[in-house]
Amino acid sequence: MSAAPRIAPSALFTPQEWAPFQMRSAWAGPLLVAHCWAVIALAVIAGVLIPWLIPLCVMIVGTRQLGLAILMHEAAHGGLSKSNRLNDCLGHWLCAVPIGASLKAYRPYHLTHHRFAQQAEDPDLMLSAPFPISPASLRRKLIRDLTGQTFFKQRVLLPLAQAHARSSSPRGDSTKGMSDSAHDYESIVTGRSVLPFLAFNAVLLAGFIAAGVWWAFFALWLLPMATWFPMVTRLRNIAEHACVEGSSADPFRAARTTKASLWERAFIAPYWVNFHAEHHLFMWVNSYKLPALHEKLREKGVTARMEVAPGYIAVLREASGKPASATRLTEVS
Repeated sequence: MSAAPRIAPSALFTPQEWAPFQMRSAWAGPLLVAHCWAVIALAVIAGVLIPWLIPLCVMIVGTRQLGLAILMHEAAHGGLSKSNRLNDCLGHWLCAVPIGASLKAYRPYHLTHHRFAQQAEDPDLMLSAPFPISPASLRRKLIRDLTGQTFFKQRVLLPLAQAHARSSSPRGDSTKGMSDSAHDYESIVTGRSVLPFLAFNAVLLAGFIAAGVWWAFFALWLLPMATWFPMVTRLRNIAEHACVEGSSADPFRAARTTKASLWERAFIAPYWVNFHAEHHLFMWVNSYKLPALHEKLREKGVTARMEVAPGYIAVLREASGKPASATRLTEVS
């Protein structure tokens, strides 16, 4: 096994320059979680009071559901609190469980991704390896996301497949029969937390019913999760690692940073998830410090070596640049 190439902070920064990036805040993480849920609540209220805003609210809620996944990711790196117990409590119960994930299952998986980023052992390699693909293939994927097909596969078919594999294996191996590595990935972040996910959503539905707006649970929570959330998750995955030359050999090119405009931060990339190259360089730096880290790297002339895209549209153009005839043998349709 060959681990991903690394670079020490001391190779770029003095101890005084690096010190602010090492500090953990006691309040920033909990405030980010509170902010995410506040935005979701305000969007739901707006959709209930002004129904013609529902399409916009669906996009806002779906993006903040991705925000919960991003904050779960922050918790996987111990970044939500100085207290490990509070970090894991917030990351699991208020971020992971509501979207059908498990912090306990996600953390070792994700840290393996960092250890072997873009190497053969990287469990996330399947998310970037097929790219670039044809525009038609990308369009099919986005349509599946927006029509709920991806949601149905992840939240229904894969948990059922995992349950069947567990029951049919004499040792209770839940991955038996799942030859497709994508199944393993998706069952880790959805299938292992089905019961907590269903319980949370049952309580949430009861709250909507008690408020006299039962329909809002389906229109303003479940619909975003089934449509916009899978799509922006796919865009995130593409932007982070797809089509980055030299990503397996150069620590400065292990991932892509995407410059996100205000509308992209609101509807595609919340909570600084677009600064992914910086995150892979120094994965223990808090997400809210990544913009400042990017500026420090720019001052030192390092960003010229990194993959920095001008926006998500540019990333999609690059990711869908392969002619259709060349993709048939490699793409995951």
